Amino acid sequence: MPEWLHIPLFVLTLFIMLVGLLGLVVPVFPGIVVIWLAALGYGVASGFSTLGIWLFVLITLFMIVGTLIDNVFMAAGSRQGGAAWTSLALGMVAGVAGTFLLPPIGGLITTPLTIFLLEYGRQRDWRKAYQTVRGLAIGWGMAFVVRFGLGVLMILTWLIWHWKG
Repeated sequence: MPEWLHIPLFVLTLFIMLVGLLGLVVPVFPGIVVIWLAALGYGVASGFSTLGIWLFVLITLFMIVGTLIDNVFMAAGSRQGGAAWTSLALGMVAGVAGTFLLPPIGGLITTPLTIFLLEYGRQRDWRKAYQTVRGLAIGWGMAFVVRFGLGVLMILTWLIWHWKG
């Protein structure tokens, strides 16, 4: 790679990673994957040294954990609030559909609304239905903290790769 491209590649990669990190505020935005894709693009453009390969593997592991933890925490929070598995599954489907119909906030509206309505229909108690949505929100909050922390770790790992690799 020509020497003059190193700085623009660094700036572009860091910019994309920061967009991914800030995008984590929106629960349906795949910010962790965006950060990972930026690291992959950097590796393809600059080449993978031995250290770069190992650090990219670590970045990949952070990405996998970050994408899985999101669903685990949200489901655990709703289950703790008393939600049925079918309500959670249909809520997630509604969230995906809502994201496509009203990007980027559609999923933020349709997921909790669907779970609330299904749980209200199942239990005939709005307080219990509210508890499931409250659990979902707590799970979302916990997942955000973990995903944000993993996103920061991914960027720091990439910075080490850039400076040492």
